[in-house]
Amino acid sequence: MYWKEMLGAISRIDKNAPVYELSTDYKYEGLQEYPRPQLQRNTYINLNGKWNYRIISGQGKVVQKGIIEVPFSPETTLSGVEKHVLQPDETLEYIKVFGLDKVKKTKHLILHFGAVDQVSQVSINGINLGTHEGGYTAFSYDITDFIVDGENEIKIRVRDYTDGVGYARGKQSISPCGMWYSAQSGIWQTVWMEWVPEAYVTKLKITPDIDNNRLDLVLSVSELKGQVSISAANQELIKDYSVDKIQDDKIYVHVILNHYKLWTPEDPNIYFLNIEYGKDTFSTYFTMRHFGVGVDERGFPCLTLNHKPYFMHGVLDQGYYPESLMTPPSDAAMINDIESIKSLGFNMIRKHCKIEPMRWYFHCDRIGMIVWQDIINGGTKYDMKMICHIPTVVRPFGNTKDKNKLFLRFTGRNTEKSKAVWRHECKEMIEQLYSVPCIGQWCLFNEGWGQFDAKACLEYAKQFDSTRPIDAASGWFHEGCGDVFSEHLYFEKLKVNHGPRPYVISEYGGFSLKVGNHVRRDAVYGYKKYSQGKDLQSAYDEIMKKIKSLREEGLAGAVYTQATDIEDEVNGLFTYDRKVQKLY
Repeated sequence: MYWKEMLGAISRIDKNAPVYELSTDYKYEGLQEYPRPQLQRNTYINLNGKWNYRIISGQGKVVQKGIIEVPFSPETTLSGVEKHVLQPDETLEYIKVFGLDKVKKTKHLILHFGAVDQVSQVSINGINLGTHEGGYTAFSYDITDFIVDGENEIKIRVRDYTDGVGYARGKQSISPCGMWYSAQSGIWQTVWMEWVPEAYVTKLKITPDIDNNRLDLVLSVSELKGQVSISAANQELIKDYSVDKIQDDKIYVHVILNHYKLWTPEDPNIYFLNIEYGKDTFSTYFTMRHFGVGVDERGFPCLTLNHKPYFMHGVLDQGYYPESLMTPPSDAAMINDIESIKSLGFNMIRKHCKIEPMRWYFHCDRIGMIVWQDIINGGTKYDMKMICHIPTVVRPFGNTKDKNKLFLRFTGRNTEKSKAVWRHECKEMIEQLYSVPCIGQWCLFNEGWGQFDAKACLEYAKQFDSTRPIDAASGWFHEGCGDVFSEHLYFEKLKVNHGPRPYVISEYGGFSLKVGNHVRRDAVYGYKKYSQGKDLQSAYDEIMKKIKSLREEGLAGAVYTQATDIEDEVNGLFTYDRKVQKLY
C-alpha cells in the first residue's frame, strides 16, 4: 500500500504558491510490522510497547524511573518519559517481563534488537547473554537455554558515551546547536523474538548478477543439517537453482533466472522468494540491478545503473522526527518521506549520518529510490574550525594533498582503539545492508569527521562489498582515492572538476526558510537564509537550472541539502513536522 492511499493526497494552499501544507496525519501505531523484510518468518513476536526503566547515576543512585514506550529513546516525546538526556556516566536500565505458555523443546527462541545506542548488556532471567557495542546496527541472542514456562525477564543495561569513546554517533550532541542535533540513547529500533528450528538460516546474503541472469545467495546456517528449496510465486521466474559449495557453515546457491525486468527508480521491479532450509521457512525479496562507474558517450566519467550512464540527483536525508528523533514514528512516516522526495523529481537519497530501520530500505526498493549510504561517523571530539569551517570557505586547504596530514590530526580518530572501533562498525554496517537492492554507493567519511587513512579504509571496506562504488571522502580531504571525486559546494560557484573519476557534488544548496510555528526552536541555521517563500523558490529554481547545465559538462551526481528541517537547521524542502512543503 502506497503512502498516498494511507495518508491522503497533498493539498496545496494556493496553486501558484511556493509554500503549501501537506496532509501528513500518520500516527504512531506501535511499530508492529516485521522489521527484517529480507528474512521474514511467520513466528514473529513483537516486544515493542511498555517497558519499565530506570536511570542510574554514576554514584549508583536512581535519578529517574517509570514506564517507557519502546522503541523510543527517553529523550523523545513518544517515549512517554519526562525527557532525560542520558549522560556518559549514567546507566539506562530496561526491564521487560514476557510470558511463554510452554517452551518449545525442539525449537530455538531468538531475541533480536534493531539498534541500541551505544553499548548494551543484555540478560535473561538474571543470566548475562553478552554485550553489543555500537548504536546503529542490529544484533541478536539465542535465549533458548535460559527461558522457562511462564514469566521471563529481559534486562538491558545501556551506556551512551556520545563523543567520549569513539563509537559512531552521527549528528548527536548532548549540547545540540546548529548542525548538531539532540542526542538520544538506548533502544531506538524494534525489539522482537522468533521461534526457529534447530537448523536455521542465521543470515542471508543476496547478490544480483545481471550479466549472467543469475542471483547468488549465501545462507549462513546454525548447523549444516538440511536441504535448500527455493520457489517464487511466478513459476517462470526461476529456471534452475543449485548449491555451488558448502563451506564454514555457509551454503552458496546459484539461482538461474528466466523472465525478469531490471530495477530502476523509474521501473522498480521487485521479486519475492520463499526459501526452505530443512524445517526452516522464510520469505525474502530481491531486484536485478547493477551499480558501477564508467564513461559516457561524451567521454566523461560517470555513474552507471545496469551498465548504462545514469545521473543520480538526490537530497541529503538525515531521518529525524520532532516527536521521536531518529526513530520513525510509523511505517507510514517512512513511506511519506520517500514518496515526498520522489514527487519532487529526485531519484536518489543520501542517507546521512544514520542507518534507518530495514523497512525504510524496503520501501526505497519498492518505491524506486537509489540510496547513497553513509558509514556513520564517530571518533572523539572534532576540531570543527580545522576540519570543517576553514576547508568549507578556503577550499585549497582542504584539497591540497600535503595539507591533509595537518588537518587530519583534528578529526577525533587519533588512537588505535578508535580506529579499531571504526573498522568494527564499518564491517557491521556494510554486512547488515549489503543485500539491500537500492543502495547504490557507500560513503566512508564525511567532511573529515572521524576520518583516518582513507585509502586503507577503502581497501578494508571493499573486502565486504566490491559490488558498489565507494566515496572514500565526501567533501574534502580526499586523499587521492575512491571510486568518485566528491565535493561539497555551498559558498563557491557550482562547477565540474574534471578528472579520471566521476565527479559528484555530494552536498549543495542549504537554503533556509523559517516557516511560521513549524519550527523546533527560534534559532535559524543554514548556508543562505531567506525570509520569503518566493525568494527561496527563485533561488532553488536557479540552482536546479545550474545543476541541469552541469550535467551537460560531465557532472555525474548531485545531492541537495536537505530533505527536512531539523531543530536549528531550517534548510529543508519540508518543515521538521512534515506539514509544509517549501519548494516544488
